[in-house]
Amino acid sequence: MLSDPRIAQAHLLIQQQRYTDAKRILKNILAEYPNDLVSLIFMAEISLQEDNYQEAGSFIDRAMVVDPTDSRLYYMKSRIALAQNNYSEARYFVGEAINADPTIAAYFTLQANIALVEKKYELALENADRALELDPENVGALNVRSTSLLKLNRKEESFQTIHGALREDPNNAYTHANYGWGLLEKGDHQKAKEHFKEALKIDPGFEHAQHGMKEALKASNLIYRLYLKYSFFMANLSSKYQWGIILGFYFGTRLLRTLAEKNPTLDKYLTPLIILLALFAISTWIMKPFGIMLLRINKYGKYMLNSKEKLCGNLVGISFLLFLVGLIGAIATNIEWYAALALFGFTMMVPLGNLASTSKYKYFYPAYAAGMALIGIGALALAFNGSLDNLLSFIYIIAFVGYQWISNIIIMKS
Repeated sequence: MLSDPRIAQAHLLIQQQRYTDAKRILKNILAEYPNDLVSLIFMAEISLQEDNYQEAGSFIDRAMVVDPTDSRLYYMKSRIALAQNNYSEARYFVGEAINADPTIAAYFTLQANIALVEKKYELALENADRALELDPENVGALNVRSTSLLKLNRKEESFQTIHGALREDPNNAYTHANYGWGLLEKGDHQKAKEHFKEALKIDPGFEHAQHGMKEALKASNLIYRLYLKYSFFMANLSSKYQWGIILGFYFGTRLLRTLAEKNPTLDKYLTPLIILLALFAISTWIMKPFGIMLLRINKYGKYMLNSKEKLCGNLVGISFLLFLVGLIGAIATNIEWYAALALFGFTMMVPLGNLASTSKYKYFYPAYAAGMALIGIGALALAFNGSLDNLLSFIYIIAFVGYQWISNIIIMKS
């Protein structure tokens, strides 16, 4: 069937992302030849690109009945597993693909990618180099090598590698986006914007580049730029070290408070440090909603927001307005209720800042934010003609603290 011109036509349509047209041709071929291996692989590829992982898997399972020794099928199964964040399966199947045919650079590139997302940077670099031994011009392997070197703090080598990838294919959207992210991590947000812009010229719908451009625009603000450095630092750590820092920060702050209470002579030195640490913790909570507001008011950034992100920005803005009204009211009148309103507005910015999340937990954020809003409004209503010390206020505080821990778990899993 490889000589059938329809196969070549379908392949071209897939490269052009014209999946509906390609599927029509492939379905006709499979109606005549149900066991055609290439058509089944191409159908799986289309399903994978359309995020229909179950269908992609079913096409590969059909193909494996035809020829269970074909290395391409294990490669596809690995890609499907990786797309579903099933790293152990992805590792197993790409290993099987390499065992079946150790001469294909793409297999080692995929193995490098899996190691990269698992933050095994030395292993990712090793596999990228093995791919480049087989194919020195493999752009995917060059990109993984560049990112791995950057994460290993070998920045000069990283940027030399990405320059090589651009020489091989100057019109590769992924390479430009990858370069942009590398520059962003290095701290050069201006040059990063240029590469994200190039990536979006080539592929306007490329989410990796869109997200990078948004972060680069936010990074025009010095405060957000400092937060971004912290985010990259945390993201480069494995989950156990991330938890180590979070728990160390939490228990360390509590220890300092205890020492300050028990040792009056140390109090004047420790209290400013405790306040500084508390401000740092609070800043990490509100930076995401703060970044959304930055984009909402940016003359370019506002055009990059989709409807969900605009709604998210508007709700964060309303929440911030409530905080300001409450703060001004508390200062002007010394009435506790205004202080509670300020606290409500400030804390609600945190869950509202995640409403536009595209992770697999995306439904958790609006549900949790809605629940917190209802509890908070109820607590404010009870406090208006009564006391702030009511059951709903207590539940609201517990919900807010719980949100920090739950969202940290979600971020690390993602």
